[in-house]
Amino acid sequence: MKYVAAHCMCQVVGCNAGSVPRPPVSKWRRIAEFLALKRNTGLLLVALVLAGTGEKLWQGFVPKYLQTLGGSILVIGIYDALQTLLGALYAYPGGWLTDKWGQRRSLMLFSALSLAGYILVLLWAHWLALLLGSFLFLAWSAFSLPTTFSVVATSLEARRHTMGIGVQSMVRRVPMMLGPLMGGWLIGKFGWRDGIQCALGICIGLSLLTMLFQWLMMEPADMAQPTGPANALSKDSPSHSLSFLGVVHSFTPALRELLVSDILIRFCERLPYAFVILWAMDHGGVNAEQFGLLVAIEMVTAMICYIPVAHLADKYGRRPFVLITFVFFTLFPVTLLWANNFGWLALAFAVRGLKEFGEPARKALIIGEASPELRARTYGAYYLIRDCIVTSGSFVGAWLWSIGPRVNFVGAAICGALGAVWFWWFIYRQNPAPISPTLAAKGKRIS
Repeated sequence: MKYVAAHCMCQVVGCNAGSVPRPPVSKWRRIAEFLALKRNTGLLLVALVLAGTGEKLWQGFVPKYLQTLGGSILVIGIYDALQTLLGALYAYPGGWLTDKWGQRRSLMLFSALSLAGYILVLLWAHWLALLLGSFLFLAWSAFSLPTTFSVVATSLEARRHTMGIGVQSMVRRVPMMLGPLMGGWLIGKFGWRDGIQCALGICIGLSLLTMLFQWLMMEPADMAQPTGPANALSKDSPSHSLSFLGVVHSFTPALRELLVSDILIRFCERLPYAFVILWAMDHGGVNAEQFGLLVAIEMVTAMICYIPVAHLADKYGRRPFVLITFVFFTLFPVTLLWANNFGWLALAFAVRGLKEFGEPARKALIIGEASPELRARTYGAYYLIRDCIVTSGSFVGAWLWSIGPRVNFVGAAICGALGAVWFWWFIYRQNPAPISPTLAAKGKRIS
């Protein structure tokens, strides 16, 4: 009312427009603006917490659960390969559905598919059910990745992309921290079979609640009603019917080099991925609850990094932070070589958390290099290529593990070092002066 009265008085006495008092900006509004929070990004964060908590209650324990159900090392390797392969195969269709069908309906479909997988695994306690059910319950995390990127890209201006992704990544770590702690407690109290089934029941309830928050999201105007040839996806636009190869052909040189380095880094991550829990429990002597605590240490470490690093990357440039991240990826398997008790494992998992140091910056680089009308499909194509290749890392990891756990860790570290050097040589070294995303938003593309 004070602002309206002042504005009316200025109209009477002839004040300049610049002298009209502005309404005060509340503290919470300033915080929301700093964290790049809008309606859709806020609702998405809630959905990510709910769906992620349901997933992490039990999925982190699946390798050991498979072993409990009679699954061999090969079965564990196949499950780990399916995680990577389905993440790859589902990514591009997820982006395609998002571009064609909209963000809200796509997210609800992905949640429904995952829900069906949870019910299957709950009703059939067998290692084969986990392998078959993975085609369904991995749908949310795999299909939705391009959609979550698209929500950030359409809801925020370019100079806020790293912060948007950083907040999203930080919030994702909340269920990654709480889920294993709760799941480990359930397993410790009820045993492996009953504990996992209790976790699945909670997961199903959280999935239903997730779909409610997804339904409340609003479709962005530039997806619901295309308004121009530059940013629209109309049926008459050539990009609307662009094939997968056409999308890949649209990749910029910087995006292609980033993809190569990212593939090498993901081999570093994938080789020991499914076997870390086996190393911690069989060689480090920890139980399920202690393993949940180790995961919590990893997630807290990652969460501490996200917001300050995202702010600095948006302000000063993203490439240095991506390079540092790739170095931490490389160091994690090295630290595991000496991690034979809880203390050393805690240090190793803290290093594992630091590998998320520049992940928002890496994802923002992908956003910056994607054409606006092809965003979701570009993300999908990028992850399809990357994860299809990296899927073989699960089988290679199982083979190396059969030779010896330390052979697995050394192989992973070599892949990580190659990925970091590739990124430094082909991307970071080409333009050592950081490009500010603020300038990039005014017309430059980030390289």
